[in-house]
Amino acid sequence: MRIGDPAIVTAFALYLVAMLGIGAWAWRRTRDLADYLLGGRRLGRWVTALSAEASDMSGWLLLGLPGYAYAAGLEAGWIALGLLAGTWLNWRLLATRLREATAAHGALTLPEFLAARLGGGRALRVVAAAFILFFFTLYTASGLAAGGKLFESVFGLPYAQAVLAGCLVVVAYTLAGGFLAVSWTDVVQGLLMLAALIAAPLVAIGAQGGWEATLAAVAARDPALLDPLSRGGEPLGAVALLSLLAWGLGYFGQPHILARFMAVRDAAELVPARRIAVGWVALTLGGAVLVGLAGIGYLDPPLGGADTEKVFLRLVQAVFHPFVAGVLLAAVLAAIMSTADSQLLVAASALTEDLYRGLVRPRAGERELVWMGRATVAGVAGVATAFALDPDSRVLDMVAYAWAGFGATFGPVLLLAVWWPRLTRAGALAGMVAGGLTVIVWKHLEGGWLDLYELAPGFAAGLAAAVLASLAGRR
Repeated sequence: MRIGDPAIVTAFALYLVAMLGIGAWAWRRTRDLADYLLGGRRLGRWVTALSAEASDMSGWLLLGLPGYAYAAGLEAGWIALGLLAGTWLNWRLLATRLREATAAHGALTLPEFLAARLGGGRALRVVAAAFILFFFTLYTASGLAAGGKLFESVFGLPYAQAVLAGCLVVVAYTLAGGFLAVSWTDVVQGLLMLAALIAAPLVAIGAQGGWEATLAAVAARDPALLDPLSRGGEPLGAVALLSLLAWGLGYFGQPHILARFMAVRDAAELVPARRIAVGWVALTLGGAVLVGLAGIGYLDPPLGGADTEKVFLRLVQAVFHPFVAGVLLAAVLAAIMSTADSQLLVAASALTEDLYRGLVRPRAGERELVWMGRATVAGVAGVATAFALDPDSRVLDMVAYAWAGFGATFGPVLLLAVWWPRLTRAGALAGMVAGGLTVIVWKHLEGGWLDLYELAPGFAAGLAAAVLASLAGRR
C-alpha cells in the first residue's frame, strides 16, 4: 500500500469531519462550567461505559501493547490481566460511592471533592492540581507521540508535522464542546477501536492458515514467546510478574476515567455500565495481544526497536483493502484522541476550578471560567506537544510513567475518602505527596527489587502515609 493512498485519506477525512461535527453540536449545549467539565451530569450507561474505557485505553492499546506482545509474546498477557482486574475493581469500589459523594458536595473535580470532604484547605487543592498538571502533560505527550507515529507511517509526513497535526485536531473539538464533545466522540472512537482489534487479528490469523499455523510461526521465531512465564528464554521473575500485574492498581487514581463516574445522570446506571465497560476491556485487550502474535508470523521483514509499536499499522495495511485499512487505522487516531481530549479537559479543570477560581478569582463568572478552561486546554496541549516531538519516544514507556503517577498519587487517597471516615486532610495531603514523589524517585532507581514497576511502591507509600498521618492527627 503506497503512502498517501487516496482511499486511506478519504477514510481519515470522513472520520475527522465526524469528530469535529460532534464538537460543534456539543458547543451549542455547553452553557456553564458544569456543562464544560462534567456535561451537566447527564450521561447514560452506554456513554459512561464507552467513554470511560475509550479515554482509558489510549494509543498504547493499538501501538504499545501490540508492540509489547510482538516483542515479548504471551508475557504481555499479564499486563492485560492486571488491567482487566483493575477495571472491574475500579467500577466496583469507586464508581457508585464517588458519584454520590461528589454530587452531594457539588464538586466538579477530584481536588474540589477532597477539599469539601475533608473540610477545605487550599494546600490540598493546590498539591492535587499540581500533580494532575504534571502527570497529564506527560500522558498527553504520549498520545501525541502515538499520533506522530501514525501519520508518519500512513502519510509519510515528517514526524514533527504529524505530531502538530494531531494536536490541532484534538484541541479543536475539545475547545469547542468540552466534556459532552469528549464523551460522545469517545463512544464513536470506542466502537471503532473494538472493531479494529477484533477484525485485524482474525483476518491476519486466517491469512496465515489459522490459529495453529500462527502459533507455529511464533514458535519458529522463538519458542519462548509462547511461554507466559518466560522472558527472553529465562524464567519470568517475581519482580517482573508483579510489575506487570501492578498496572491494575493505577485505575483508582486516573482523573480522566473517574470523571465519567462523576458525570453519570444516576448512580443506578453504573451497574449496567460496569458490565458494558468490563466486556469492552476484555475484548480489546485480548485483541491487542493477538495483533502482536499475528504480526510475528505475518510481517516480513520483522520489526525491531521502537518500530515494534507499529505492528498494528503494518498489519492492517498488509491485509486489508486501502479504504477498509483507512477506517481501521482511524481507530488508532480514535484511541489517541479519546484519551488526549479527556486528559486536556481534566488538566483544564484543575487549573480553572481548583487554581483559578479556587485561589485567584473566587467570584469569576461562568462565561469567564469556560473561556479560561479553553485557554488552559490550548496551553497544556502546547507543552505536551513539545515533549512529544522526540521521534524516539516510546508510547508504552510514557504511558507507564504517567499511569503510575496518577495511580499512586490519587488512588489510595480516593479509596480511603469514600470508604474510611477516619481520613483527615493531613492524611490525604501526606498520601498524595508520598505516592507521587515515590513514583518520581523510584523511576530512576534500578537493580533487584528496585526494578519493580514504580506504581506498586508508590501506591503502598501513599496508602501508608495517608493512614498513618490520619491516625496521628485530630479526628
